[in-house]
Amino acid sequence: MFAKCDKIKEINFIRLNTSLVRNMHKMFSDCSNLTNLDLSSFDTQNVTNMRDMFYHCEKLNKLDLSSFNTQNVKDMSYMFYKCNNLNNLDLSSFDTKNVKDMSYMFSNCSNLNSLDLSSFITKNVINMMDMFSNCKNLKNLELSSFDTENVTDMSYMFSNCINLINLNLSSFDTKNVTNMSHIFFH
Repeated sequence: MFAKCDKIKEINFIRLNTSLVRNMHKMFSDCSNLTNLDLSSFDTQNVTNMRDMFYHCEKLNKLDLSSFNTQNVKDMSYMFYKCNNLNNLDLSSFDTKNVKDMSYMFSNCSNLNSLDLSSFITKNVINMMDMFSNCKNLKNLELSSFDTENVTDMSYMFSNCINLINLNLSSFDTKNVTNMSHIFFH
């Protein structure tokens, strides 16, 4: 819908009704100059695909997604890929119980310094490839509630997270993982 709107800095949604929308794939993808985005009026209860939703929104510095209903979302891959200016992201309201793909979800979010995903339910996730790769300023990452029982790909998951201080993987079940290559690559 707004993909490649690289000249726009701010979008205002007053009368946009999203209650029947199922697919938000690439909705703001490559809006590289977008700095502000108020999505509080968005109704996302029927959305199943949020893949690449904020892909390469590199100047976006604040993003409030507390109004998002993600109960039906199956694909969150590349969702925040290369959102370089985000240093804080509160996803505690996210319902991820139906998500199958989280690959590259936060990859290249180079300014993120802390991320608490303790509310994430990941039992159905199959792909976590490059999920946090190149999050170079990420120091604290809370994944203690992660259920990785069905994950098959964890390759490059934490690669180049060079400042990561706190990482608890005690809940990880890797019995079905077939690819762990370069998981901690630096």
